[in-house]
Amino acid sequence: MANLKEVRNRIASVTSTQQITKAMKMVSAAKLRKAQDAIVQMRPYANKLQEILQNVSSNVEAEIGGNYAQVREVKNVLLVVVTSNRGLCGAFNMNVIKRVNYLAKEEYKNSKVSVLCIGKKANDFFKKTEYKIVGTDLPKRLHELFDNLSFDNVAPVAEMVMKAYVEEQFDRVDIVYNKFKNAAVQEVVTEQFLPIVATVNTNAKKSNIDYIFEPDKVSIVTDLIPKSLKIQFYKTLLDSHASEHGARMTAMHKATDNAGALIKELKLSYNKARQAAITNEILEIVGGAEALKG
Repeated sequence: MANLKEVRNRIASVTSTQQITKAMKMVSAAKLRKAQDAIVQMRPYANKLQEILQNVSSNVEAEIGGNYAQVREVKNVLLVVVTSNRGLCGAFNMNVIKRVNYLAKEEYKNSKVSVLCIGKKANDFFKKTEYKIVGTDLPKRLHELFDNLSFDNVAPVAEMVMKAYVEEQFDRVDIVYNKFKNAAVQEVVTEQFLPIVATVNTNAKKSNIDYIFEPDKVSIVTDLIPKSLKIQFYKTLLDSHASEHGARMTAMHKATDNAGALIKELKLSYNKARQAAITNEILEIVGGAEALKG
């Protein structure tokens, strides 16, 4: 059994760790509220924008999607990977990385796969792999987006990805990220970003309302498509940002509970060791007294 000093040092160390995890849990809980409000407020706007686009384009020919709707043979694939800049959030980052590896080795095994990393954890993992982007004008240091996450900062990145697709650098663009459901649940999602998917709005077909469009329906759809793509890109980052804080809060909560359980076990071991030491001292004293009597 370990001596008393070792057990005391271990108890002090675990107690200090518990205080850190508890503080990190509280910080993540505070940040989660702000991030959750941002994504909850963004989703209705993004969904409504998509609904308007579907309603307007329901009776318009598919060619209005222009360059963003061109379906080409998939030879070059760009995977936009969204992770966090920091760890200590459970399997949050690794789940996304595993999904990207699966897509690269299974779904797109016959294509050349490139990875655009948003977040230090993804960048650290993929920078030494064959999927690192070489010879493109796509932006670098995208982990800085999370320092000031806003639509104005994200929109130029989305524009550069869209430009790369239009210039046929890539034939398909997917985004892999964690979708926020609640503080305890995050779902790894793979969304097709480009080419845009022609969705059929059944409600629009059933509607008999005749709208008046100014200047015209095709122009409206043409303007809505780039805006809708930028909103979709921004929404994925908001989803991932909220999911990160939810995952970290949950992980730190479990770590705090585990530290508490470990402290209880260590205190029990400490009490047993102390009791054994006291018993040995008593036996030595009694033995010495008996020896003097003899």
